[in-house]
Amino acid sequence: MFPRISAFARISLFAIATLAAAPLPATAQIYVRTDANGRQVWSDRPIDQPTAVYAVPGTKQQFSTRPVADPAKASEYDGLIEEHSTRRALRPELVRAVIQVESAFNPRAVSPKGAVGLMQLMPATARELGVRDAYDPAENIRGGTAYLRQLLDRYDGNEELALAAYNAGAGAVDRSGGRIPAYRETRDYVRKVSSAAGPSSGDVRPRHQSATSLATGKLVVYKWLEIVDGRAIPKYSTTPPPSGTYDVVSP
Repeated sequence: MFPRISAFARISLFAIATLAAAPLPATAQIYVRTDANGRQVWSDRPIDQPTAVYAVPGTKQQFSTRPVADPAKASEYDGLIEEHSTRRALRPELVRAVIQVESAFNPRAVSPKGAVGLMQLMPATARELGVRDAYDPAENIRGGTAYLRQLLDRYDGNEELALAAYNAGAGAVDRSGGRIPAYRETRDYVRKVSSAAGPSSGDVRPRHQSATSLATGKLVVYKWLEIVDGRAIPKYSTTPPPSGTYDVVSP
């Protein structure tokens, strides 16, 4: 049996739900930064100036740039997620993250392309999986987890490639030489789901984006956030913080 989702992971989904519920551009990303004290800030944009943040209910370690709504919605389908994740040998955290990013836990969600329900199954995919009513949460999660399992098996357990295929189709991944396709939507999707699901094992510190700059011998400036009196404050230094997430920015 898989362990039940931790309170920390559950709260992470609540923060995403709040940001996803607001009207955002189609190319919007969700940014997650952790300060040196282990406190996370979730935002729909990079924070380059002091910004008000809101504590996420149930934790003192997570904050969002938007007020966080009642988290009960994210736990409504816990039983179904646990059941079908166990049957398909999937991480429940991964399934929850897919549902959050795909539909924000709305079983009546329909995408502009016609994908339906919690895990946004396309009609043809639903038929292949034997899903008779894609709006039914139990049917949708059963079919969505079966499809996700197929993709993980196809890509030897590589979650990022499976997620890319879930979003863009396995054909797009194969045409890209077994890599994540260079579609901005797909790359954003993989980042959002992976961030919400967390690492598959261990506690991996996020990589910064500009490792190549470290090899050039040029001055490197590090940027990170600190939470002070309900505000996220960006900090800059030529020395990285002792812990937490940071970016490398051009001086």
